Amino acid sequence: MGRKGKMLDAQLNSTYLSETITVKWYQPEAFTPLNKYHVCIMQDGDDYFQLGRVATLSDQLHEDGEIEDTIFVGIHYKDRYDRQDKYHPTGSKQHAYMQFLIREVVPFLNEKIPNLHLGGSRTLMGDSLAGTLGLMTALNYPHTFGKVIMQSPYVDEDVLQSVREAKYFDNISIYHTIGNKETAVNTTAGDTKDFLGPNRELKQLIEQSNSLYHYHELDGNHTWKYWQKDLPRALVTMFGWN
Repeated sequence: MGRKGKMLDAQLNSTYLSETITVKWYQPEAFTPLNKYHVCIMQDGDDYFQLGRVATLSDQLHEDGEIEDTIFVGIHYKDRYDRQDKYHPTGSKQHAYMQFLIREVVPFLNEKIPNLHLGGSRTLMGDSLAGTLGLMTALNYPHTFGKVIMQSPYVDEDVLQSVREAKYFDNISIYHTIGNKETAVNTTAGDTKDFLGPNRELKQLIEQSNSLYHYHELDGNHTWKYWQKDLPRALVTMFGWN
């Protein structure tokens, strides 16, 4: 079955990152400029389109009336070192990458996609470090991004401290999953880390101050096999008709 919508893309010349970055978005078959759309910006974008099969999922969920009008946007990285620099809490380009999202990607998408121009209509989605980046960006800019979907995020003391110190945190809607077998994950940095323990700690912290929080432990490990399976629930939870 072929995709019913259209995959579009554009090159953004980023002042903050001093590079040209491709932004891709999937326009549903029934797209009309008369509607207002939720915008879901995915770090690890190519993985979400290819391994997560987000475009096909978008077709299905829109067709079945399970989600409100939503456009999925993907931004990818150059290589694993670039990903570490941009997404990691202490990455050398993390601050610049956040500025790129806020000051370059969002205004661009506001021009291209009819949306409500409100934080509540913008979501950041990501797996592993890309999920961490989504959470950290929303904590810093809660009025720009009102929703976060993070699948098996990397959690360290910097992340936990950011949550403890966050203002307006209770207004961010969060979907959070971790696999119960994620106890020895090979990281981009080349070491092995327990993801499950720190994610459970993060859960306890978020629960204390956020009622818009959805947490699930998956029976699985740190791979796309489990993230892909979980995506329908993630998208219906966050973009379903309230």
